[in-house]
Amino acid sequence: MDAEIELKLFIQQQHHDLLIKILNEHPNSTPQGLKKLTNGYFDTDDLQLRRWDMGLRVRGFDNQLEQTIKTAGRVVGGIHSRPEYNISIDQKTPILSRFPKEIWPSGNDLDRVSTSLTCLFETNFERQTWHIHLNDSLIEVALDVGEIIADDKVDPIFELEFELLAGETSALLILATEVAKSVPFRLGKASKAQRGYQLAGKSKPFTIEHIDYVSLPKNNNMQQALSTLLEIGLERWQLIENILTLPTSDVHQKSALWGEFRRCIRLLRLTLNQFGLLDPHTSPLFDHLEQALVFVSPLQSCCLLLQDDAKPLANINNKTFVCQQLENHIDSMSISTQLASIWQQPEYGQLQLALVDLLLTAESGKNESRHYPELGLFANQLQQASWKRIGKSMPITAEMNSIDYQHVADALDESILVGFAYGEMYPAKKREAFRAPWQDLALGISTLSAYKILRHLSAQHQLNIEAWLDNKETSLLFAMEHSRKSALKVPIYW
Repeated sequence: MDAEIELKLFIQQQHHDLLIKILNEHPNSTPQGLKKLTNGYFDTDDLQLRRWDMGLRVRGFDNQLEQTIKTAGRVVGGIHSRPEYNISIDQKTPILSRFPKEIWPSGNDLDRVSTSLTCLFETNFERQTWHIHLNDSLIEVALDVGEIIADDKVDPIFELEFELLAGETSALLILATEVAKSVPFRLGKASKAQRGYQLAGKSKPFTIEHIDYVSLPKNNNMQQALSTLLEIGLERWQLIENILTLPTSDVHQKSALWGEFRRCIRLLRLTLNQFGLLDPHTSPLFDHLEQALVFVSPLQSCCLLLQDDAKPLANINNKTFVCQQLENHIDSMSISTQLASIWQQPEYGQLQLALVDLLLTAESGKNESRHYPELGLFANQLQQASWKRIGKSMPITAEMNSIDYQHVADALDESILVGFAYGEMYPAKKREAFRAPWQDLALGISTLSAYKILRHLSAQHQLNIEAWLDNKETSLLFAMEHSRKSALKVPIYW
């Protein structure tokens, strides 16, 4: 058995030549040549191996055949760690009896599984490799270029893998960070096998389920709490990435996804700041990504007005024309190309790598020298500080207008995120009674932003809806002021 530990990155095709140049010229690099690899992935029709969390393939290379089975492992960010068993064979179909008996679940019917195996998909690619020494570690870097094939469906492969042959896992991140200074990339959570199952229609499509509060460790361990928050943030970030790559014409779905994308980034930044880990290296990377996501708020605001067949615009003059201008405004944001554009920025992958490094450090316990209070007290302090900032920025004695609310939007968003991260630790009834009006205020601020966009469009296209806007904004502000002053009187739940 080999314990495979690798970091997988997804690269853009246009950076192929630059990447090869960088790896060839690395001072401690030894090129290992180019191989053509053919891979057939096998399972039963009822996906028995997948249900056992196993992946089975037969690989062809240099006129040889090798069967490999990977058993249950773990992916942290883009670091993949899975036990695997490799055995040379002389046929293109796997022979399960050649693998060690102890890897199979008890009570298995291996004969039935063996006779039911079928090739579900193939991954065929060229692999160019380098061996790179970094301090006392040896890393194999592999550039894979090819395609995944399932019946008549094809998905391109352009991946860079850093596999640890000897030494410390941290070396993978150090080397990847060197490459990331010149070549844009993103972390690769999905393996070729996972992508193949998806392409073959043998796994559920990526979806975002109902977002619940973060489930933090019950033992009040601060290092575990930090690890949980970082891992959930990274996991969700990569899940949303995958969904955003899927074709859809539903702009409301895209708006919701981009909102969740930005929420993940902000939660991760907030977590680092809370634990004293937001440093001069990571902070500018967050700033860069936040700037790239500046389109998200206006997108969400426009979609608010267009939801439910533009019900919020029910009583407006020239509704059809107004809706058309809002849709044109959304089109001007180039939503379909935003993700690809963001991926082209080196800071994107650099931030992901920095977060994986922090996550691995937290899991190893290397942050334990920091003096944190116990988790319950820590959560209370964070929420109290957030609550004080809100109270100071929108005191109960103040009368707030639309501009005032726009100015407190980010502070309110941060306060809601603090409650999202730690809210599961408190009684649900009191927590929800406290949070509900503030979430309504956040929605109200987004609606005020939508009215601001409408004012701009009205002036630009002579929509003549100023009177309607004045009435809507006045009514909304009246309701928001009532909600805000009532919310400030609700007893805190921490």
